[in-house]
Amino acid sequence: MQNFSNLTCQNCPHQKTPLLGCCTSDELEQLSSQKSTHIYQKGQTIYQQGNKVLGLHCVHQGKIKLTRVGGDQREHIVHLAKPGEVIGYRALLAGSRYTTSAVALDACVVCFVPRLDFIGLLQSNKQFSNALLHMLANALGQAEDQLLHLAHKPVRERLAGALVALQQTYGNAETGGEHFSIALTREDVAALVGTAKETVSRLLSEFKELGLIATRGSLITVLNPERLAAIASQYD
Repeated sequence: MQNFSNLTCQNCPHQKTPLLGCCTSDELEQLSSQKSTHIYQKGQTIYQQGNKVLGLHCVHQGKIKLTRVGGDQREHIVHLAKPGEVIGYRALLAGSRYTTSAVALDACVVCFVPRLDFIGLLQSNKQFSNALLHMLANALGQAEDQLLHLAHKPVRERLAGALVALQQTYGNAETGGEHFSIALTREDVAALVGTAKETVSRLLSEFKELGLIATRGSLITVLNPERLAAIASQYD
């Protein structure tokens, strides 16, 4: 992986995202002087559920899963983060401990902004705080949709929807017109869909036989997103 030691907010490719796009050049310079940049390998934990929140995490590169261990002691994936997103902000705003864990799904580069710098920007920049409120509202809507899907959709439809969502989240910038592929363990897919690993394996085999996907080890390739989307929307 390339050297990110000189990465600044001013030259960040995600500078026009909703939050950074609200910052002035002076504010970006101040963030750059206080932030730190960290590289995580696949499987490494960025922050842990239950730990104290120390600041804001900005995803520069890579894929990250946000997981939560429920009362059944099973891991549930509640969100998949992509480059340009910020994570951990809800616990930071609430002044609570992390309610989720963030784990790298591949090699990731994450910038860390200390809590006081984030709060200072929130208090001084009205556009920044409004953009954050908009993000919170969108996150709440997505959580409500996910809850409805888990409650009312059969597992087959949820899995089809998850595969489509993975392509929509990570595929556009990476595929270059080719079929979208992602390396994801059966355990992670099960945690994303809310079912058992054995059920996921059986349904992936079914989708493979139908020509909707291809698999090789943990690598899943989406071959027919339109048909998967149709399966996912059967109970909408």
